[in-house]
Amino acid sequence: MIEPTNISWRRAGLALLAVVLGLCALSGTALAHAVAEGDKGYIQEISGVNLIAFIYLGAKHMVTGYDHILFLFGVIFFLYRLKHIGIYVSLFAIGHSTTMLLGVLFKVGINSYIIDAIIGLSVVYKALDNMGAYQRWFGFQPNTKAATLIFGLFHGFGLSTKIIEYNISSDGLVPNLLAFNVGVEIGQLLALGAILIVMGFWRRTDGFLRHAYTANAVVMCAGFVLMGYQIVGYLVS
Repeated sequence: MIEPTNISWRRAGLALLAVVLGLCALSGTALAHAVAEGDKGYIQEISGVNLIAFIYLGAKHMVTGYDHILFLFGVIFFLYRLKHIGIYVSLFAIGHSTTMLLGVLFKVGINSYIIDAIIGLSVVYKALDNMGAYQRWFGFQPNTKAATLIFGLFHGFGLSTKIIEYNISSDGLVPNLLAFNVGVEIGQLLALGAILIVMGFWRRTDGFLRHAYTANAVVMCAGFVLMGYQIVGYLVS
């Protein structure tokens, strides 16, 4: 955990502005769990078992899913051992996979704006956790493993809701969903690998702990931006 000392607020403001502008640019074309228009048409038209195609689509979704990446960035921010990283990533994957598969098979859909707002909340939650806010405010530390699993469940519902909307052919549905899920996990590993490489270099510098609070404050604000965008979308839709 980190204390709010030695913070460069000017840098934080510039970084936050960049995050906000980037998220606004992304959200102008799609919701957090939307599939690219070309991919959407392909999904709706094909039938039968298409494992390679769905593995690719799953990997693409995770690598380009900025909400997933922000949450995972927060989860591994203070994890140094691969064993611990593996535990948290596995919990997130279990939650994400379970609700994605069951949600599509049993056609359990939730309003995408509400789900994506909750996912934005997950980013805020983890950033505050990294900032030590809960211990200072409430005097206790929430169970981070349980929180990672629970928010993983919501992340999965976000995707299942979108897949249901696309009316995928029932022919080969289960194998295709499993292939998509494999692709999601491959994309998650690729995204985490890139994050860990960058984090590895940053952690070796003297400024890591000095700017860790600022970095999580920026992530928290990005989560609020995601929440706000989805809440406004829900109110005007």
